[in-house]
Amino acid sequence: MAVEEYVIATLVVVVAVIVGQLVAGRIRIPGAVVLVMLGMLLGVVPWMHSLSIAPEVILLVFLPPLIYNAAFFSSPKDMRDLARPIIVMSVGMTLATAFGLAAIIHLLLPDAGWPAAIALGAAIAPTDAVAASAILKRAGTPRRVLTILEGESLINDGVALTLFSLAITAMLHPLTPADAAWELGRVVVGGLVYGAVVAVVIAWARSRMPDASLQLMTVLITPFVAYIPAEMAGFSGVLAAVVAGFYLGTRGEGLLPPRVRVSGKTIWTTLVSLLEAMLFVLLGLQLDAVVRSVQEDYAFVHLVLVALAVTATAIVLRMVLMLFVVPVQRYLPGSRLDVSAFRERVAIGWSGMRGAVSLAIALSLPATLGGEEFTDRGALIFVAGAVVMGTLVGQGTSLPWLLRRLGLSDEGTRQQEFLRAEYEMDCAAVRKVDEMLTGGDVDGKTADAVRERYAKRISHVKGLLDAQEPDLGGAKEAVRNRKALLDQVTQARRDALMALYRSGEIDYDVFTRLTLDMDIRDSGSGQYGA
Repeated sequence: MAVEEYVIATLVVVVAVIVGQLVAGRIRIPGAVVLVMLGMLLGVVPWMHSLSIAPEVILLVFLPPLIYNAAFFSSPKDMRDLARPIIVMSVGMTLATAFGLAAIIHLLLPDAGWPAAIALGAAIAPTDAVAASAILKRAGTPRRVLTILEGESLINDGVALTLFSLAITAMLHPLTPADAAWELGRVVVGGLVYGAVVAVVIAWARSRMPDASLQLMTVLITPFVAYIPAEMAGFSGVLAAVVAGFYLGTRGEGLLPPRVRVSGKTIWTTLVSLLEAMLFVLLGLQLDAVVRSVQEDYAFVHLVLVALAVTATAIVLRMVLMLFVVPVQRYLPGSRLDVSAFRERVAIGWSGMRGAVSLAIALSLPATLGGEEFTDRGALIFVAGAVVMGTLVGQGTSLPWLLRRLGLSDEGTRQQEFLRAEYEMDCAAVRKVDEMLTGGDVDGKTADAVRERYAKRISHVKGLLDAQEPDLGGAKEAVRNRKALLDQVTQARRDALMALYRSGEIDYDVFTRLTLDMDIRDSGSGQYGA
């Protein structure tokens, strides 16, 4: 395909993403299913059917921001408090799952060989906490469960991709145990060190950039700066991106002013969501070609049965490890692993959906090995896609029901946390006003005006907090009423500003600055209004 055709194809895929998300929202079907189906429909178009994406593009374009984003928005404090279960699950369970899946894959597809089976096992071993977290947060699941899932998802990507890289190397030439150990140490240590260096340099550079646009540019290129050079040097680009994202994420507030943080988070969230959705469309585009390419070696029914068997193994293996193996750690000498309660382990085990990262790893399987076509690539991609779709649809749709049955669904819990945080923040504001008044840093009239504003907020939030126990429904209704009122008031202010601009009473600069101020105030007003 010519360059122009690739550009047009990219635009078509992006349009398909937008349409797919709109359709999924209206018919209440998981977005991944709709996106894959749209990708299959696009594959009917002749020039889209011939779209060929090199595996290296998947690794270099899609993976860096996905990995970096997960690390950047992680919670260091929560992860530190639950470090032991997170490490056991992200390292031990991921490796056990990868090799367990490799065994069943090798049993069902023996011609692919052990290295290819291990590569596919590594691709579909890591869980994706994005889909599960969205459901768990809506249900009000305890924060501990969310932290364990998000921490596991952050680290297991690095573990899986490191194992995947070793398996790909073994596919090209045999590795002895000593060679594998040396390669593993070099890849891991090099990735960690390079990621730390990139993080420190980026932090130093960003703190000295006065221009907001330069800071945003730096934010957008950081994952690629961390990932690509590390891969070129033979290190783990994933670990480098994780270290950089984790370090910079803990210092984001100090490095970026509020206006830049608002814009940056919006841009970053949009970019990551777009890349994740595009992967599902690309899977749909390749499915027809994948099926046709493997029909010479495998019957389609056989391939479907293999995919179902691997999907079932992935689900059952995680549940068995979570319910029966992880708790054993508490009885090991010198180990005091903090293990969740039984019902929490059930929820964590059933939340092991696979997502965009597994899809990206599978799509990056090499097309050729040693100059010869890798004939089993299509079959492996088909199986990986089936596991991702099966877990997202099967486990994702049944997870809310399971949480209710386990008694882990409490929609008022997070609302209460928001209220408590709002209350403490407003109390701190009043204390600061009194402190400045006592020190003579502000006059009494100004202090009274500001204090009165926050005193009203404190009174309102305290009323909602008190209402949480006897009448949660009434408190939630009060919150909804307040939000509706604030939305109307905000819209009235915007309409007045627009009327002033249209009548020529204010110029465009005043209009845009006040609009931006309202945007920042609205986006930073929390759950209960400014």
